[in-house]
Amino acid sequence: MEKFFAFVKLGARYLYRYRRRYGFLLAALAFGFAIITLITSLKDGMYDSVYYTAQSQYAGDLVAIGYNTVSGGGHHHHLGKDEITAILNAAVTTGMDPQYTVLRTLYGSDSLVIYNGAAVRLKYLMGCDWDAGGEVHLFGKMDFEEPPEQFSGVGNQDDSIVLSVPTAQQLGAKVGDRVTVELETRYGQKNTGMFIVRGIVKDTSIFGYFKAYISRKSLNRLILYDDDECSSIGFFLKDPASAERVRQRMQAALSGQLAMEPLAYNRDEMNNDEFRPGDDRIKVSLYTMSVYLSEISNLLSAMNIISYFLYVMMLLIILVSAAVTYRLVLYERTRELGVMRVIGCYGRDLRLVLWTEITVLGLFALAAGFILALLLSWVISFVPFSWLPSFDIFMKNGKLTPLYQPGTILVNVATIFLILFVLAVFPAFRVSRKKLPDLLSGEPL
Repeated sequence: MEKFFAFVKLGARYLYRYRRRYGFLLAALAFGFAIITLITSLKDGMYDSVYYTAQSQYAGDLVAIGYNTVSGGGHHHHLGKDEITAILNAAVTTGMDPQYTVLRTLYGSDSLVIYNGAAVRLKYLMGCDWDAGGEVHLFGKMDFEEPPEQFSGVGNQDDSIVLSVPTAQQLGAKVGDRVTVELETRYGQKNTGMFIVRGIVKDTSIFGYFKAYISRKSLNRLILYDDDECSSIGFFLKDPASAERVRQRMQAALSGQLAMEPLAYNRDEMNNDEFRPGDDRIKVSLYTMSVYLSEISNLLSAMNIISYFLYVMMLLIILVSAAVTYRLVLYERTRELGVMRVIGCYGRDLRLVLWTEITVLGLFALAAGFILALLLSWVISFVPFSWLPSFDIFMKNGKLTPLYQPGTILVNVATIFLILFVLAVFPAFRVSRKKLPDLLSGEPL
């Protein structure tokens, strides 16, 4: 064991001694690792931003939503008491055990918010239970331009409204102003309510550009629902990746109790659920975020292909440049390795020294590459992407933000070391097994 550590220490010394010869190889590995880390982290960050935006919009990883196709007005999202009870019971019987359960009332795109003679048509009007754990979780992650002084206190005030920045700007409204919300009841009559602006949230994505939040109780009364009814029930799962499996179990559990729509797997099928004619029963559909994001997922898949192509090309460049450089380094040191054989080092000792050099070099390259990736990410965060339509959905707080997932970073690290293994193992074996006269004569590998 002492001999092993002695040769490891010797390898580290040789690396320092020949640091100039290894400089290009270090730079190639560091730059390559920085680029592949940047590519994968930005891709993961974009998907995470999309997922959070959708999760915030639909309030869950798995969402049960009700459709009532015979309502007199334009609003048709409705879950009655029986449907709510059945869905919550099914969540228990299927062993879902969600982190949060969120009940929301949803209103479509024919509502107005009015202030000081200006009116803005909302794309989404959300009825929320402000103090519910899931809502506190969602609103706690939002970026407010003018945050409430105490957001939990809003929940005890049913005259509160939270506006998105674009809505507030077009209205000229600020926190503390009183605005009017106008919409149609479930039976088609006009109804209005007065609300005080308690917060303004920075949400300029396609989901939040013209959006407002009020209490579920207030929205229910405007639409003429009962106070304890809602439009959707969202479940935040401990393992979001299990959402589809959980949806299958929920569908089976509810099929005999409620009028369930067939499972949809993309936006087109989901829209068919919404507009499919039927009787006066409330029909229930179960959706995961992958269904809501199916169109965006196609775009992300195309981006994945591009990123994988760049990933592979960068790895090939690293492999070729590193292989050439390493062979040159070994060629220059052939006589030196022969001298080590003369003084009593075995072939395995030479291999240990060479592998130690390349391993330590790899560790330095990974550290330098990761720092470079952080620097490049910081620079990219200042690049404006507002000229790209709807690109805000991929951004957090207006910036393209990378996500450094441990699993992805581990794969990148393993890939670099795999390249080093392929690069160093075979040349090291060849040079350590050459005959001593050939080594001392400096014969090429």
